[in-house]
Amino acid sequence: MEVRASGVHGRGVYAVAPLKAGDKLIEYKGEHISWDVALDRHPHDPSQPDHTFYFHLETGGVIDAAVDGNRARWINHACSPNCEAREADGRVFIHALTDISPGEELFYDYGLVIEERYTPELKKRFECRCGTPGCRGTMLAPKEKAPKEKALKGKKSKAKEKTSKEQKASNASSQRTSKGV
Repeated sequence: MEVRASGVHGRGVYAVAPLKAGDKLIEYKGEHISWDVALDRHPHDPSQPDHTFYFHLETGGVIDAAVDGNRARWINHACSPNCEAREADGRVFIHALTDISPGEELFYDYGLVIEERYTPELKKRFECRCGTPGCRGTMLAPKEKAPKEKALKGKKSKAKEKTSKEQKASNASSQRTSKGV
């Protein structure tokens, strides 16, 4: 894999050899920190306050790939991605969802979670430029349906409640919290 200019957003990561669906491609590396530390550091670049290399962990911590990060931090978002991020034991690995040809850019769905109402301004702030079929137009995760609607469909909610601190951090630095930019 190599990092080079991307037509989607700044830099991107590209396959240099064929990759098979299911392959573990790379670990998302960086410094493991708390949200308190992440908020103290934010923003790394005041000219781009919504751009971070933060990746929210299920444990409530954060990987900050701006510190000791690797190429994985440059993988861009797409609504119909060819990769996905999987967390295991506080580590995040990027896996191929499809076969990927040499020269093809790698993408995963950031699925950014922000607890506030999705306004047109908020969606624009986290605009998606992937251009894939079914593009949502935003890197924000689709809002969960109301619990009553879910119960009617027999589905269980997978949503986790966030603390106020995590909500503020999501609002301030969401571009890599669920998978990040």
